[in-house]
Amino acid sequence: TVVNMEGDVKFGVANWAGPLFSVSGKGITFNGNGHTFDGQGPSYWDGQGGNGGVTKPHPMMKIKISGTYSNVKVLNSPAHTYSISNPAKLVMSKLTIDNSAGDAPNNQSGGKAAGHNTDGFDVSTTDLTIEDSTIRNQDDCIAINKGSNIIFQRNSCTGGHGISIGSISTGATVQNVQILNNQIINNDQALRIKTKADATSASVSGITFSGNTATGTKKFGVIVDQGYPTTLGAPGNGVKIS
Repeated sequence: TVVNMEGDVKFGVANWAGPLFSVSGKGITFNGNGHTFDGQGPSYWDGQGGNGGVTKPHPMMKIKISGTYSNVKVLNSPAHTYSISNPAKLVMSKLTIDNSAGDAPNNQSGGKAAGHNTDGFDVSTTDLTIEDSTIRNQDDCIAINKGSNIIFQRNSCTGGHGISIGSISTGATVQNVQILNNQIINNDQALRIKTKADATSASVSGITFSGNTATGTKKFGVIVDQGYPTTLGAPGNGVKIS
């Protein structure tokens, strides 16, 4: 099955759980042809993201296909951009996520960046490749919370919280992840493994970071944090990293 976008999509504004767009199926070729899904983030942004303030539809985009998904631009997601739960192998490529307008404060955000929790990709899946894409946001470029056989390569991440394994919760397993040849620009941290302090019966293994370049990093180039949600707090011992 082939899906071709033939124009831009601008969503209306409503305070509900979302998602704004969902696609599911097996063996799908989804080609955005360079067109844009506009989530109208500035109509929601208040510096609080999913932690409070107005209800924001998130994730904006829920992808539940196998096959390919390419050449799609997402502009101004209200909060999290992509949630991915592919039923079989999926390659996502040549994507743009542009939440850079959320870097500036607005009259609701108390002097902070108006965009918040604008994660690029939230991943809890298997057999996924994300490549050759550009992400500008205010949170994790990608957060891999559980899953295996995941490749994230040749991407550019600007302005957010970097590339993250986790946060890892009780019972979660992450294994065989390759983070390759990415550019991480002006992020709080570049490469991070974060596990929750109270997590038990969880593991992280077979993680490869290779060929990545970070510039303008504000806090940590590489951090392994086992006390999440605090940073450099008392670590838990319920997540094995190997």
